[in-house]
Amino acid sequence: MLNPVWLNTFVTLFNIGHFTKTAEKLFMTQPGVSQHISKLEQACGFTLIRRDKKSFELTEQGRLVYNYAQKLAINEHELIERLAFDDPYSGNCFIACSGAMALTLYPKLLDLQIENPSLVMKLKAAPNHQILNEIQEGKIDIGVVTEAPNNSIFDIEMLGHEELCLVLPSSVDSDVDMGKMLTDIGLIAHPDLEHYLSIYFEQCPEQSLKKLVTSEIPVVGYINQISQILQPVAKGLGFTVLPRSAVESFQPAQLLKVFKPNKPVIETLHIVKKKNRELPERYKVLTKLIHTIIEK
Repeated sequence: MLNPVWLNTFVTLFNIGHFTKTAEKLFMTQPGVSQHISKLEQACGFTLIRRDKKSFELTEQGRLVYNYAQKLAINEHELIERLAFDDPYSGNCFIACSGAMALTLYPKLLDLQIENPSLVMKLKAAPNHQILNEIQEGKIDIGVVTEAPNNSIFDIEMLGHEELCLVLPSSVDSDVDMGKMLTDIGLIAHPDLEHYLSIYFEQCPEQSLKKLVTSEIPVVGYINQISQILQPVAKGLGFTVLPRSAVESFQPAQLLKVFKPNKPVIETLHIVKKKNRELPERYKVLTKLIHTIIEK
């Protein structure tokens, strides 16, 4: 990296056009100015100015270095301005959540962007473990997850709760042995299914479900597009487990049947970010909106 002090001396010299006056402006000696220019030329490997008695001209390499130094000064000024002014309604918002949650959040996030065009929403649908990994790596800033992670690594804020639904084709008879029926029709898998399925079978009071070994249920389909997961279920090809918000967004709803246990199966939602990381003001606006959406 070129020494910024030498670059400043070089730019000042060119702007003033005189060694002695440059030295006076920078509170240096004239030999000191010459030394800075010499060291900069050595660092660049090229002659930057051609002296002619008391005047000088920039070489082509000198002009390139001058332009480079000017850009550095502009970039530094812009950085200082950004550090001093954190607009809560401007900038990129990097957020991740499950595909099902994305169906709920994304339309409202877009509404916020329409109201504030300088905000840019960048939403990623991913399973819990990927969200947490990418928060640690700095690829995303906040995530909505369904399992509270290690609080020594993440800052965690409880967001709310959402019901999980066991979704069946409308044609099946749910008044039979549920365990046997699910094994017979098979499973429509998706990226978050393993997590949802384990919670559902653990919490659901239906005894025939508690006896099920999930690894023994045949998988009859897989889809990673959240908006398409319920299509094969609606066509009678299998069952799946999804949050209620994702189920309620599907049309035509009459093609689906949601199993109703004696006690609803609930998962807890959390907003997480990297431990002790101070985020820009816009994330306060974003977090408040997410709370509003989930709490409705």
